[in-house]
Amino acid sequence: MKAESKAKRYERIYEQVKGLIDATTYPISRMATINALLHHKFNYYYWTGFYELVNGDLVVSAYQGPVACLKLKKDTGVCWAGINAQETVIVENVHEFPGHIACSSASNSEIVVPVKNPKGETVAVLDVDSKEYAAFDEADKVGLEKLVSLIYS
Repeated sequence: MKAESKAKRYERIYEQVKGLIDATTYPISRMATINALLHHKFNYYYWTGFYELVNGDLVVSAYQGPVACLKLKKDTGVCWAGINAQETVIVENVHEFPGHIACSSASNSEIVVPVKNPKGETVAVLDVDSKEYAAFDEADKVGLEKLVSLIYS
């Protein structure tokens, strides 16, 4: 999918999510709605979900796709890299990422986007896996960052 058409699709999803989430301010409900839309609108998405920081642990929250790892080993893998760096991480080939946590051997690339609460603290990450290598790019980064900003808006 070309970056321009991705960007347009993300914009349409953003507008759709904005309309849907007005029903509640509960973050998990908003995460679940974002997951459902993203997972079914992009054919290269394999696993789409959130991991939340709970008492210092990174635990699975709302997601779409095959069964997930319930808790991620501290400071290991792409999700923790996003938490620790406080920025979006794109990995073209997860098999080459040091400490990658393989919840599914079918995943080949990944993007992780930090979710910040109103105080600016990272409280979760959006994690998207693809069976394709190098599936994610700048258009995904920009689109997903904009979407996760709605969770606590």
